Amino acid sequence: MSRATLLILVSLTLPFGALAAGAPSSFVAARSLLVASSTSANVYAVGVSVVVTAPSRADLSAAGGSVVVAAPVSGDALVVGGTAALRSPVSGDLRALAGALTVSGPVSGDLFALAGSVHTARTVGGSAFVAGADVAFLGGARGPVMIYGNTVTLGGDFGSDVHVVASGRISLAAGTHIRGALSYQSPEAAIVPADAVVEGGVEYTGSSYLPTTSEARALALAGFGVFLFARVLAALILAGLLAGLFPRLAELVALKAERGSARSILLTLLLGFAAVVATPALLVLLSLTFVGFGIALLILVAYALLVLLSFVYAGILVGALLAWRFRHRQTVLWHDGVLGMLILSLFSLLPILGWPILLLLCAFAAGALLLLFFRFTFPHDSDTTEML
Repeated sequence: MSRATLLILVSLTLPFGALAAGAPSSFVAARSLLVASSTSANVYAVGVSVVVTAPSRADLSAAGGSVVVAAPVSGDALVVGGTAALRSPVSGDLRALAGALTVSGPVSGDLFALAGSVHTARTVGGSAFVAGADVAFLGGARGPVMIYGNTVTLGGDFGSDVHVVASGRISLAAGTHIRGALSYQSPEAAIVPADAVVEGGVEYTGSSYLPTTSEARALALAGFGVFLFARVLAALILAGLLAGLFPRLAELVALKAERGSARSILLTLLLGFAAVVATPALLVLLSLTFVGFGIALLILVAYALLVLLSFVYAGILVGALLAWRFRHRQTVLWHDGVLGMLILSLFSLLPILGWPILLLLCAFAAGALLLLFFRFTFPHDSDTTEML
């Protein structure tokens, strides 16, 4: 992968731009989400199952386990999901990160796709960058196309050069027309039918299944970037959902840091640190006996949930404190959790101070959650139920 290609890949994964960020937006979230009303604002949809049936007059961003876009998108589209299907036209660029991606509607702009399997059936109006295990690019494209995959199938009308790097088989569908050059790397020669036309000629470079040192570094960098992007995006979504669905719990966690004394904050921090450090040792001791092994499994599930919630509520805590300090607002909203988690994720990338700050905040959040759970389980006053 060349340096110019890497720069293009990074630029395609960035947000839509400053103008889109400043435009009005509409955020919707639910377990099973149906977006059936049209709006002129940018739409952000998050859920386990997301179905978009209303036209999007601006940009569309959708994330979920299953995402289906069955209405036209007038702007750019960003789709993240386990399975993603775009069945209607996209007037701008399309960026997709999915386990299985199907694009059956035309894309007027550029296409950037990272997926386990990719299937396109309509024309891409701009350039295309596709990476996946199984890639079927059957609609053609007007701009240059670059594909990385295991098995790759090309079809349709291509208006520019096509470059393919495959570890398996490459084949061209019947009637494929490439007006530029076809250059590809694979262990064996591509299957080219007699009626396929390549005006710019074919350049074949045989390659082994093992990548070179530079290719391995580039793939490792791209994989780390995709993993980091997916991890941060998942954390932002989870923080926004928990802050929006349980605002009172988020306020109580932040209240312990905002109005608690130095001694109270220190004790909460030590409680969370002790719970996180001592629980693994307790699990080892319990697992030594047959009866204790079952108890250890239950504690392990609760411990994993506590670690996850402490990380998420550490980000929500940052967002809530910022809202209280700078906006003088004590109500925690979903975007406070998203902003706090984004800041916490950026701080965690710092080489020296990142991890200590993250661990301190997570330990405090774990201690606060344990105290609130204890108060809810063993109430001593009448207002304990306000935590819900």
